Amino acid sequence: MAHGPYTHVSMSIDPGQRPRIGISFYASINRARARVLESGRPYLVLESDEADVTVSTTGAAGPVTADDLDIARQIFNAAARYLADCERLHAEHTQATETAA
Repeated sequence: MAHGPYTHVSMSIDPGQRPRIGISFYASINRARARVLESGRPYLVLESDEADVTVSTTGAAGPVTADDLDIARQIFNAAARYLADCERLHAEHTQATETAA
C-alpha cells in the first residue's frame, strides 16, 4: 500500500516534566532555508503545509556559542548523511526500474 506524504505531530505532558513535542516530516517538506536576522541571529527553517520547525542559536540574539557551533555541525553532518542515503536509494530504484523495463 502506498502512502502519501504527511507530517506527524505529538505532544507529551507528564507531571513534573517539561512538555515534549515531536514533529516528524515524512516527505512533505516543501522548503528548507537558512538566514541571519538583522540582529545577527542565524536560523534554519524546515517548512511543510502542516508545520514549520525553526532552529536557532541559544539565548536572546546573544553571541554564537561553542555549543551552537557543535549543534550546527551535527545538523550539517546529519543532513549530508541524509542526502547521501537519498541519492543512493534513488539511484538503486532508478536502476531497478530501468532493468525491469
